[in-house]
Amino acid sequence: MQLFKCQNCGQLLYFENTRCETCGAPLGYEPFGATLTALRDNGDTWLPMAGAEQPYRFCANAKYDVCNWLIPAESPDQFCTACRHNRTIPDLSDREHRLAWRKLEYAKHRLFYQLLKLRLPTPTNAELPGHGLVFDFLEQPPQAGAAKVMTGHDDGVITLNLQEADDVARERLRAQMHEPYRTLLGHFRHEIGHFYWDILVRDGGKLDQCRVVFGDDSEDYNGALQRHYRDGAPANWQGNFISQYATTHPWEDFAETWAHYLHIIDTLETAAAFRLGVHPTNAEEPALHADITLNAYGEGKVEGLIDAWLPLTFAVNSLNRSMGIGDLYPFILSEAVIRKMGFIHDLVHDTLPDDRAA
Repeated sequence: MQLFKCQNCGQLLYFENTRCETCGAPLGYEPFGATLTALRDNGDTWLPMAGAEQPYRFCANAKYDVCNWLIPAESPDQFCTACRHNRTIPDLSDREHRLAWRKLEYAKHRLFYQLLKLRLPTPTNAELPGHGLVFDFLEQPPQAGAAKVMTGHDDGVITLNLQEADDVARERLRAQMHEPYRTLLGHFRHEIGHFYWDILVRDGGKLDQCRVVFGDDSEDYNGALQRHYRDGAPANWQGNFISQYATTHPWEDFAETWAHYLHIIDTLETAAAFRLGVHPTNAEEPALHADITLNAYGEGKVEGLIDAWLPLTFAVNSLNRSMGIGDLYPFILSEAVIRKMGFIHDLVHDTLPDDRAA
């Protein structure tokens, strides 16, 4: 993510900040200008200190301390471009639910930062009836025998079990599922991958090309899922897949690779914002050296991203080990995985030919 600073005093800020810790100025995020701006009180509205002095108001969810995004004052919408996709939110009379929802929204808003920056479509159900992007944040019913709330995607509806916002519970699941990485942001990035498979691949004229790279998605999904949980990943899976779960079915391979693509470009943008360079001592191999200066959201070639990513992850993984914690990025990018990321990179930037043009 890019770096933000307070226009009133110059203090560096985090994306989620609602008030500058140095000067006390209120802050709001203007999503289409990708600007976190200090604000001046204008009665019922706010005036940004960054850019044109168009009046704004906060998203209706700001009152719950889950959103700091702005809406043009004249807009008929109550909710910002991220919150307007919520269909079901937790019971806010429960304090723990409110805290869990805040964690979910923080992660979801970081996802939307990327979707907007990539100019990807985010249709609501009103705009794409029956297939628009919808979020259901559901708690597990306490009754014995109640159906388990499953995190997943179904025709535009992304469901997240509220339990995933509990760090202890999520870590327990991560260990049980033998996953090296499990975060709220990771869930959002994975599930949105399924959504974009539907609208960019299946409905976007790219299905034949996708099958060449990821395999035949007509394979029975439920049967593939049962086989995965029964038998696990095949031997030598790391030569062709980014994760064990990616081996389940081409749909999951696509969603896992999509999520990692978003991991990479977001982290590289952050590294570039800090002007990070990696130049290890005693390492003559050029592939281990990099100055992170590229525009991670630009078109270019996916190899440019990978050339910056590999030395960066070697460095941060080494830093993590110095702190006695696990690798920040415990994954292997094989040639096959990079080729899959290249497909997603080209899909995102709309540089793939249309199957239907043949």
